[in-house]
Amino acid sequence: MNDITTTPLTSAFGVRIDGLSLERAAKGEGFATLRGLFEDHSALLLRNQTMTDDIHLALARQFGEVEDRLADERKPGEKYEVPKVSNVRADGSVTGEMDLHTLNLKANMLWHADSTFLPRPALTNILIARVVTSSGGATELASTRAAWAEMPEALKARIRGRGIWHAYSHSRAQIAPELAKMPMFHKWPDQHWKSVWTNPENGHEALYIASHAYQVDGYSKEESKALLDELMEFCTQDQFTYAHNWRVGDVLIWDQRAVLHRATPWPYEEPRTLSSLCVTVSDADGLSDMALAAS
Repeated sequence: MNDITTTPLTSAFGVRIDGLSLERAAKGEGFATLRGLFEDHSALLLRNQTMTDDIHLALARQFGEVEDRLADERKPGEKYEVPKVSNVRADGSVTGEMDLHTLNLKANMLWHADSTFLPRPALTNILIARVVTSSGGATELASTRAAWAEMPEALKARIRGRGIWHAYSHSRAQIAPELAKMPMFHKWPDQHWKSVWTNPENGHEALYIASHAYQVDGYSKEESKALLDELMEFCTQDQFTYAHNWRVGDVLIWDQRAVLHRATPWPYEEPRTLSSLCVTVSDADGLSDMALAAS
């Protein structure tokens, strides 16, 4: 592990890691180093990695429990499949730009943290490039930890100590009303989280918002939208963001408690596939301190 080097992705957050094999980390070798860098820098990039689905799953399980949104739909004995973020159909064709599946992918172009609408949201996403397009398709990250540290006190005071409500259908409604009506976006009750997540390892605070957020305690619907929009605009300024242009074999790992992300457009007639595994946050990661009463 002495050959591991890191290079900042931005001056605000994130590092590229060289000299660390994720295949070995998936077996526990060097994982403590990886996890330490994750806690310190919030976003990690590793290139030229050999990552089968089995290695991907093993690495995710080093972080914790793998998220499974389709557990209630899977038939007895049916194998868990690593989720793919892809516009490729089973027959090899690609979905059209206005197909509901593509519209759902376009919802990922809203700034969000994964799974804030679940009773147990995500700790991290481990995203791997499988098929990339000739242009476009970058994944952008924004550090809500760095942004919170630089946020004017007057703006902080408007959100500090308040709860925020999150719903899956809310983000989809911003793309298309018919998308938001699909049953898959109404499987879970609305979730109520504190607005600031404190990292239990190092005490760093991060604003906890997402495109799924729709209501702030103590404000009207209209006031909540205006405030959430203002906070999102502040957190996604250039000095707090990083845009990653994919190469096959790239792996991005980021802290969902402290980093927003979004997809960017690509030529929709071209195939694009990323493998995505979210790991569920645990009490040790701060979950018990974040949860608020449902009413």
